[in-house]
Amino acid sequence: MASHRRPKQPSRARVTVLTTAAAAAVAISAQAANAAPSAKPSKDEVKSKVDKLYQEAEQATEKYNGAKEKQEKLQKEISTIQDNVARGQQDLNKLRDSLGSLAAGQYRSGGIDPSVQLFLSSNPDDYLDKASTLDQLSGQQVDALKKIQDKQRELAQERAEATEKLKDLASTRTELGKKKKEVQGKLAEAQKLLNSLTAKEKAALAAADQERATRASERAAMGKSAPASGRAGAAFSAAQSRMGSPYVYGASGPSSFDCSGLTSWAYAQAGVSIPRTSEAQANIGTRIYSQSQLQVGDLVFFYGDLHHVGLYAGNGQVLHAPHTGAVVRYEAIGNMPFQFGVRV
Repeated sequence: MASHRRPKQPSRARVTVLTTAAAAAVAISAQAANAAPSAKPSKDEVKSKVDKLYQEAEQATEKYNGAKEKQEKLQKEISTIQDNVARGQQDLNKLRDSLGSLAAGQYRSGGIDPSVQLFLSSNPDDYLDKASTLDQLSGQQVDALKKIQDKQRELAQERAEATEKLKDLASTRTELGKKKKEVQGKLAEAQKLLNSLTAKEKAALAAADQERATRASERAAMGKSAPASGRAGAAFSAAQSRMGSPYVYGASGPSSFDCSGLTSWAYAQAGVSIPRTSEAQANIGTRIYSQSQLQVGDLVFFYGDLHHVGLYAGNGQVLHAPHTGAVVRYEAIGNMPFQFGVRV
């Protein structure tokens, strides 16, 4: 006989949970359907973000320049030490050959002095420290052995120094690679933002930038400030001759520059060697904190960490290599947070 039981009804709690879940799903779907697409940043917002990225890239660039300069210095020092070690080893070999000749002469004359036999063993230092042995040596042998000892100690010190510098070089190369990657990342991010603009927006930004540079050039031409010195004037003239050259991070001329690359190159043309990085350049010469006291050719530094430097051009203007995408040009000193000047 067939069963006529009624199917079991879902509990009230279960119905409530299912109803709530369904309502939530519908609400989420409705929100997704009605949600507005993320707003595209405006031209001004893009410019602000790109300017910030360029500053961060320049900060990393100056660190990169510092690591690169250190690497080159270490390589030169290591090369010099290695050359000294090679020459020292040659001198040591000659000293040993000379004492060997003395031993050969003694052998021909009737036998080798016991002290010379000791020297020709693997470790002459051991017996030289014993007074009893010194009594057996001739004055000529003592002088020869002491020269060999001194040369051995000198070579050991130089080899140890070279080893430490090689470790430092490896660490510096690692830092250099990290800073290079950081710069490239910032620039790629800035380019991505610029690519989000329309052609019209890009043209508007470029026109505004060009107008600012033109006004700065006109004001610089009106300036009547005298150079701080003959070499400052020569450095400024050299920098002027590179106007229009592109900014390239890590570049120090003659066809492209970053900010400190331009200033170090310009002063080099005037016969003055200054450090490569903006931070190091800030620590030379005489500091000038009042803009009214600046003279043409003075170095001028910007931002709290001094990651940007240019040359004062007179009449409130600076000649500098601004950032990626720009060229060596004039700019109003007030467009950046001025810290101080340096008279070289």
